[in-house]
Amino acid sequence: MVFTIYGDHWRKMRRIMTVPFFTNKVVQQYRFGWEDETKRVVEDLKANPKAATEGTVLRRRLQLMMYNNLYRIMFDRRFESEDDPLFLKLKALNGERSKLAQSFDYNYGDFIPILRPFLKGYLKKCQELKDNRIKLFKDYFVDERRKLLGSPKSEQQKCAIDHILEAEKKGEINEDNVLYIVENINVAAIETTLWSVEWGVAELVNHPEIQKKLRHELDTVLGPGVQMTEPDTAKLPYLQAVIKETLRLRMAIPLLVPHMNLHDAKLGSYDIPAESKILVNAWFLANNPEKWKNPEEFRPERFMEEESKVEASGNDFRYLPFGTGRRSCPGIIIALPILGITLGRLVQNFDLLPPPGENKIDTTEKAGQFSMHIMKHSTVVCKPRKV
Repeated sequence: MVFTIYGDHWRKMRRIMTVPFFTNKVVQQYRFGWEDETKRVVEDLKANPKAATEGTVLRRRLQLMMYNNLYRIMFDRRFESEDDPLFLKLKALNGERSKLAQSFDYNYGDFIPILRPFLKGYLKKCQELKDNRIKLFKDYFVDERRKLLGSPKSEQQKCAIDHILEAEKKGEINEDNVLYIVENINVAAIETTLWSVEWGVAELVNHPEIQKKLRHELDTVLGPGVQMTEPDTAKLPYLQAVIKETLRLRMAIPLLVPHMNLHDAKLGSYDIPAESKILVNAWFLANNPEKWKNPEEFRPERFMEEESKVEASGNDFRYLPFGTGRRSCPGIIIALPILGITLGRLVQNFDLLPPPGENKIDTTEKAGQFSMHIMKHSTVVCKPRKV
């Protein structure tokens, strides 16, 4: 759906994907699962004595959490541990897909078209990987759920794939559409939210005064030791500001996804021919020193002061972490609650610190074709709080 041209097919696919994935009803149905997954992260960190002293590569555990958050919605399934063989296989295939699609080392033909004839080996790798991923989604997840369709268990606890399989049964979509919806969610929802959580943790570690202020808000509003839930986010303005500032300074998709104008257009003094590939530099819009006060600073207070009316939903063209309009990212409705629950509970339960002997963790950026994530998955000391 991400790259589909706007028209009847796109509208149909958007409708079919929105109902099971991207509504407030979905948030209220699955937020208990997200809270449970975060609780398990906290418990695992507390059970690991090294996490409190030497530190741990937190991203690895958060990655399992994110897969479980989305696979609960998609298939009513979860992985028990980071060592689950199916999880390891899935993670490896999705990781290889990201590398091939995003890396300039492989996909240089998009930037230097004259070199495209030399991409035959790359394209063969992409095709083989796509076939392997689609087969894994089909054999281990879609077909397993298809067997349950119409059974008492599936009627009792419907998940997203049930709605999509019903659309297939009605003839609205075919099996390829079903599998590519699953593929889209794996690409667009899991890693992007994980990158944002990782950036948020890194900024809180490197700005202990902001971490302390956030913890004070959580303790004051909810009470010491009272674990936050998704509805609590609305009464935690500083937590919301921390999330907004993370998405501003460390935008996971800095150029958004490519857009295309169907007709000739004029923007200012520029003529844009029909069917041009348009890249919007959303990161620059959110970090333009002419439009933002000290944009290079990580300062959540800006969203409670001079930028208090700016929202992540795209109400201000200076700030478009999820795009805007009808082609905006529908995943905003689940990404923001997951970010809030995860960052909130980590700060409630731990002092998040750099590893011994270091003052900060490395936040060097690694850019891909569309993405921007942290280059080094840093070790973070998670020292349990006494409350």
